[in-house]
Amino acid sequence: MNETADRVLGGCRIAVLLATAVVQVGLSLVRLDDTASRIAFAALAVVLVVAAWWVLRWKPVPWPVALPGTVVVLAAAATAAWAMPPDQLFGDGGWASGLAGWHLLVLLLDRPVLAMAALVFHMTLTFLRQIGSAPTDRGEIGSAVIVGLSVLAFQAATLTLIRVVNRRAGEAAEASAERDRQAHSKALAEQREADQRSRFAGQLGATLPLLAGLADHTLDPRDDEVRRRCALAATQLRRLFAENDDVPDPLVHEVSACVDLAERRGLTVTLAVSGEAAPVPTDVRRELTGPLMTALVAARSQARVSVLRTGDEIRVAAITDGEPAEPPNGSGAVDVEWHALGERSWMEAKWRSRPN
Repeated sequence: MNETADRVLGGCRIAVLLATAVVQVGLSLVRLDDTASRIAFAALAVVLVVAAWWVLRWKPVPWPVALPGTVVVLAAAATAAWAMPPDQLFGDGGWASGLAGWHLLVLLLDRPVLAMAALVFHMTLTFLRQIGSAPTDRGEIGSAVIVGLSVLAFQAATLTLIRVVNRRAGEAAEASAERDRQAHSKALAEQREADQRSRFAGQLGATLPLLAGLADHTLDPRDDEVRRRCALAATQLRRLFAENDDVPDPLVHEVSACVDLAERRGLTVTLAVSGEAAPVPTDVRRELTGPLMTALVAARSQARVSVLRTGDEIRVAAITDGEPAEPPNGSGAVDVEWHALGERSWMEAKWRSRPN
């Protein structure tokens, strides 16, 4: 149950508690004519005070208190009923028959099935006392049934109304939360789309001079540096396309996109992935795969790429048979290391989700 429904139900509990207290003090206190009635009144008052400890703090009465309290209420009502003449049970002197039902609602409002069963059981005991103790004519029996059922129906209707209001409040709160979630998702989608358009525009802006140079023959496609720039631009675009895909493991998907394009260029690339998939922010994924693209573009014939995930640390590494002219450095979030290994080069980009 959501917070709004809890607050509504808590308010209903307090309303029933206060109404019961007013009825007990205002209408029943003046009708205590014998010892049994006084004992019953005191027992009901104690139950009400104990239940108020939780109700006034917006909490339901717990089971270990509600069940013994229900027994006490039924016993107190039976004591008062059996000490009173049968013909007065549903008259002005029969205060306990109606009051006990409200005490049962205070105790069992969060358990509607048990509350209804307790109300019916209480009214059945009262009817048995009325009808079974002394001969009565049909008129008296009819009057007793009408009064008793009226009280029971009113209390049952109160219980039903509270449950309906509580359910409607919960449904309204869930609908409102769903609208908020949809609005939030829409805003995020719009932001992602705008961000994606911005990145595509930026990437195309960096690529267009290269394409223009090739078109007007100011750049020679046979030149190794031009070919390296073309390979890097193609890899960046391929990784950018992969970034927008909806996949379970975005980091490995983007690394695989870089590897795939390297293989299309004729490189022999092996990819090893270890560890469980972990959420990585988009900007961090870009910084992890950026040095990898540079390393793969610089490779001449082969490369070994690995993605290692252990706890809160993620590493993307590559060993290639070529060394980039200008190895990129890492940012504050991602640490990048480059080392020459004879004719080979080793690169590692490392990110910690919880920095030391």
